[in-house]
Amino acid sequence: MNTIDYHFQELVEKIQKKSKEEIFTHIRNRFLEIPIEIQASLEDYFEKFPYWGKLKTKEGIFEELHLRVTSIKDHIDDFVFLYEHLEDYRSKKVLYAILNNWYDFDFKTLGECQERNYSHYFDLDVIQATEKEVFVDLGAYIGDTVLDYLNQYGANQYQKIYCYEITEDSFETLKNNLSSYPNITLRKKAVSDQEGILYFQKSVVDHSANMVGSTGEEEIESITLDQDIAEEVTMIKMDIEGSEEKAILGAKRHITEEHPKMLISVYHNHEDIWKIPKMLKEMWDGYHFRLRYYGNHIFPTEIVLLATEN
Repeated sequence: MNTIDYHFQELVEKIQKKSKEEIFTHIRNRFLEIPIEIQASLEDYFEKFPYWGKLKTKEGIFEELHLRVTSIKDHIDDFVFLYEHLEDYRSKKVLYAILNNWYDFDFKTLGECQERNYSHYFDLDVIQATEKEVFVDLGAYIGDTVLDYLNQYGANQYQKIYCYEITEDSFETLKNNLSSYPNITLRKKAVSDQEGILYFQKSVVDHSANMVGSTGEEEIESITLDQDIAEEVTMIKMDIEGSEEKAILGAKRHITEEHPKMLISVYHNHEDIWKIPKMLKEMWDGYHFRLRYYGNHIFPTEIVLLATEN
């Protein structure tokens, strides 16, 4: 056992011994102890990005804290399962840092985990690419991830790239940014667990945070990757604002038969970080997991799960 194992085990034991009420009281008190400007920043953040629930201290609204308590307490065994299935101590420290930030507002450890070596998603020690790569980018935005891919691996290191993006303005920029590259297919469609119609939900902050759901003002076609792509897929990146679980279900054939490398954002709620690895493991037991962190030191966002064959 090393220091990361020790701190993680110590935190797990604290959570196991306490009731939900005791955990909530601890988290609320720790929140009220941090500087007022950071409290205000977090409240504003949760208002702008409603993935995690509301937090308004003056109004006595602590929904976000209650949701994190439920995830921590009810699923501590799932967090332990993930910890035990992570392949390196960089990943284990990331998981500990996230849990301890949720529990104790630990900014220091989270800051230490910020990834600075490689671009978002493409850890060169883990993710390799060849000229036969069929790369699928869900939540392609303006093509920034694809451009990072090309910069990291080279413009000749793929066979085909598929980009899915739901926002009209972003889609037009995406087309312009990638127009000079061959064999890239762009589709203005939502990706989910079934074909049909979903509804566009615009973010008040940024186009990159636009979502789809069962209600909204604008219709958009929904597809599944299993139905939309016939050829073998070797790599899938997902950052689709909380729709990742459904997209995985809609790609079950590709995952179970082809075992593509998976690069998945797992921070759009309090559960994806443990639930998505378990989903993938059930579809194909051969996946190995790592976590990389690209967010800030205040609240854990931009958490990426890497699932590979080795």
